[in-house]
Amino acid sequence: MKTFLTSLLPVFLGFVLVIGVTAVQGLWTERWGGRDVAVDLARSGRLLEERFPRQFGDWHLAEELESDPVALAASGAVAHIARSYENSVTGAKISAFVVCATPHDASGHTPDRCYPGAGFEIAETEHRQAIPLVDGRKAETFTGTFRKTGETLRVFWTYGLDNRWVAPQIARIELAGSSAVYKLYAIINETRLTAAQSKMFCADFLSNVLPEFDKALMAESSGSAGDAAAPRAADGPPEEKGDEQKREAKPEAPAPPAAVSARA
Repeated sequence: MKTFLTSLLPVFLGFVLVIGVTAVQGLWTERWGGRDVAVDLARSGRLLEERFPRQFGDWHLAEELESDPVALAASGAVAHIARSYENSVTGAKISAFVVCATPHDASGHTPDRCYPGAGFEIAETEHRQAIPLVDGRKAETFTGTFRKTGETLRVFWTYGLDNRWVAPQIARIELAGSSAVYKLYAIINETRLTAAQSKMFCADFLSNVLPEFDKALMAESSGSAGDAAAPRAADGPPEEKGDEQKREAKPEAPAPPAAVSARA
């Protein structure tokens, strides 16, 4: 009897392993969520494209940027925005790239995989940085730099879900269970800036834009979205401030490499 049970042990363990792997895979791909993922994704994607802010703090939309549709489709993005923003006080320019996708697709690629494929080398290894937000919360982000001849880009990236922004160690596991995730990149050309300057500009950008976007999402969810949350047509630069506020820097906005940004 003991020999018979011992012979069945490998079969039993194999069965448990298959069930476990299937369950984890189902969680990663939202198969077991009991929700209509397609509907949730479509709604979240619509909110991104309609309500991502055009003006916040001292920042305003400078231009819409182009993205590679083939790369976007490969990334699983159901919606995205690609824009350049400018700070009216410092003259700093930042490119923002945001996609809406399932946790499985959103976590599939990270800049350390994508940028080297576009000819960049990793200059500063990615690390976490907490960003204090203007509404009192904190956002978890990753940041690092990527360099090729004559150009250095600093990239901040973070994942948004459930009114929070996180930088998970294993994104597919820690984000599992959500129907839709926003993945945001803030990219600045650091070639003519110090690391301290580029971090300061990006931190200010994220500190202002994330609460504004969250506020628009919450207003939509509560059914009380007002004119302030609605997308604005033809937002222009805000009024110039006093002459005593001199521009400290005027870096150019890096256009996110289409294939890289869309895949990441």
